[in-house]
Amino acid sequence: MIDRDRLTVISALGVVQILAWGSSYYLPAVLAAPIAADTGWPLSRIVGALSIGLLTAGVVAPYVGRAIGETGGRPVLATAAILLAAGQFILGIAPNLPVFVLGWIVLGAGMAAGLYDAAFSTLGRLYGGTARSAITMLTLWGGFASTVCWPLSAYLVAHLGWRGTCFAYAAIQLLVSLPIILMTLPRAPPELPKAKAGGAGPMVELLPSERVAFRLLSGIMIIGGAITAIVGVHLLTLLQAQGIGLAAAVALGALVGPAQVGGRIVEMAGGGRHHPIWTMSAALGLVAFGLALLAFGAGPIALALILYGAGNGVFSIAKGTLPLAQFGPQRYAPLVGKLARPSLVAQALAPTAGALLLDKAGSSWTYVALMLLAGTNAVLGAALWLTAER
Repeated sequence: MIDRDRLTVISALGVVQILAWGSSYYLPAVLAAPIAADTGWPLSRIVGALSIGLLTAGVVAPYVGRAIGETGGRPVLATAAILLAAGQFILGIAPNLPVFVLGWIVLGAGMAAGLYDAAFSTLGRLYGGTARSAITMLTLWGGFASTVCWPLSAYLVAHLGWRGTCFAYAAIQLLVSLPIILMTLPRAPPELPKAKAGGAGPMVELLPSERVAFRLLSGIMIIGGAITAIVGVHLLTLLQAQGIGLAAAVALGALVGPAQVGGRIVEMAGGGRHHPIWTMSAALGLVAFGLALLAFGAGPIALALILYGAGNGVFSIAKGTLPLAQFGPQRYAPLVGKLARPSLVAQALAPTAGALLLDKAGSSWTYVALMLLAGTNAVLGAALWLTAER
């Protein structure tokens, strides 16, 4: 049972996560077309600015993890809200494309300091080895980010224009997210016990026996991030290439979000009675199975997307809880930061790679490539499981 104070912190971070994702990662889905229509800037470069933001987030992520490990999440998440507001303000005033890209660089730093990895690290720093249930609950909140912010962004664009929407999100970060962070998170994190590896504090190096597990986990997160980015950007195109109309493709694609939340609810219902390695194994298996069904055209497309969505939803939990169980709370925040960097870089580059593959090889081979990536991840997951058993 989660106590009231912990539930307050989780709920507060949940609201902050919804607004952070909506102010950054999910923004181009609604604003890209209006920006292109208003400015005449190429759509590919407008969307590509998000990739630059993700690359920036990858550069910043390890420093974010270190800061959370040393000082707790309150100052870092507060800084994230300020950076997201500053980035939105720069977007809103951008007279040309280079300034627009500068805005995304600032937003990228804000994403590194304010999205899941930073929030997971904050919970791990606050609650130590008992943070698993908190992380799981937070992902339930985060699962509604696009559900809340896409309609909100569309409403704001219709009434304020895209620049006014950016200013509105900047105000939301400063007037809603920042006060929530400052009022609900403790000023000083609790003291952590000394790590088994020796020394005190979060900056403890990995033992030689742990490095293989860390590399395997890093590989899983890199491939998982690439798959998520490719499917997220190109799913509608892939479905339409199979002869499915746009309306039907949108309806099928909409199944992924509820499936993610459903998978997270099932994991939460388990009450943490199993090791997170099983959560990761289930996630990788579901993603691989769903993409294999799509690649071979076996079974209903809806079923394949539900399996993929459920696996992806559980994966977001596993990548937060498995490092905590594997390496302990003392090193959790800085190690999550290190794990985040290559994953964010992969997410930044993968959509472009997916577009090239679609253009040169077609949708069928793109499905096959996704299936092979997911299969590779399942093999890495099995290797990680064996490592953990030893």
